[in-house]
Amino acid sequence: MKRRDLLKGSVIAGAALAASAAIPALPTRLAAQPRAGSARDRVLFDLAKRELDRAGDAIWRKDIVGIADFGVHSANRRFYFVNLEREEVRPFHVSHGTGSDPEHDGWLNHYSNEEGSNATSRGAYVTWEWYQGRYGTSVRLGGLDSTNNNALRRYIVMHRAKYAEPSHIERWGRLGRSNGCFALGEEQFRIALLNLSGGRLLYADSLGLQDDGAMLTREQQLAALVPDEPTAAQRYNPGVF
Repeated sequence: MKRRDLLKGSVIAGAALAASAAIPALPTRLAAQPRAGSARDRVLFDLAKRELDRAGDAIWRKDIVGIADFGVHSANRRFYFVNLEREEVRPFHVSHGTGSDPEHDGWLNHYSNEEGSNATSRGAYVTWEWYQGRYGTSVRLGGLDSTNNNALRRYIVMHRAKYAEPSHIERWGRLGRSNGCFALGEEQFRIALLNLSGGRLLYADSLGLQDDGAMLTREQQLAALVPDEPTAAQRYNPGVF
């Protein structure tokens, strides 16, 4: 072997050795890292990511997702702002439509995508621009599924309403009802304007999500009330209409 080739080989070997020393070898198996948030929050993180993947390019801002869980009573905070970048979840109140709750007992009974139904529609929405409407500043919504693709024609939007204030629950035991829109209280709507408008995803479904991450039907939720607590009628139907 020529001296020049020997020196060249030594330089290459030395560079490789230095590189291996500077960059530690990857472990054969990465240890699982704990996820932020509660069991409920982790379900919401996974659901938000699933729906973002399903919506694809229809959503152009993917940092925060709104998830409305109409499977729980309207007295509960059931509208979740899921911040995927910070792994944070903030819960708020939201109203459902009169056509979905003709008994006005605070439970959503059914969905509809029909014009004139005044009902809530299930599915994924894209939030569009702000505009000035009947309820002041509101956010237009575009339905992305066959179950809510009439949202624009039905004027289904996100807006503020007095009947969606937490004080309404203190008096009546439930929120008031919208015409199918996502209605929030004044302060909560202001937060929604900053966090959910302009091309983000809003998803609505009946999950019945609990703090421990379980998903329960209405019957299971009512059965879970312990005897020392108010009865279902007392808790959700105070008798004032």
